[in-house]
Amino acid sequence: MDTATAVETIQHEMTVFARRARASAGRLHPELSLVSYTLLGHLEERDGCRATDLAAHYALDKSTVSRQVAGLERAGLIERRTDPDDHRVQVLHLTEAGRDILGQVTVSRRAAVGERLAEWSEEDLERFAGYLVRYNAWPRSG
Repeated sequence: MDTATAVETIQHEMTVFARRARASAGRLHPELSLVSYTLLGHLEERDGCRATDLAAHYALDKSTVSRQVAGLERAGLIERRTDPDDHRVQVLHLTEAGRDILGQVTVSRRAAVGERLAEWSEEDLERFAGYLVRYNAWPRSG
């Protein structure tokens, strides 16, 4: 396979992967979209952040993040807290319910991925994990 064909195949397979991830997110937790799950995970990882930080990190439009944040707030999964260092700034944090749902969905997602990869060798799993880490470490643009 030449480089151009390999790149085309990778792009196609990543699109299939993304579609499946979006579709399975609804099955794992009907009220939690893949975007919402991703945002909750980031908030947990960072122990909270501003909505503008979410938008910048994921290269999303601020209005998109604003809609997602509003929905997560209405669902009681996140809350706004005043930044102790700058009282003008609101920082988003997971609520206890948000942590619970994130934990449940994470367990379900890991089980689903584990099931799909159950017959892969340890060497293949390590190689695949390494390639994904390497791919995702590429610097973000714009």
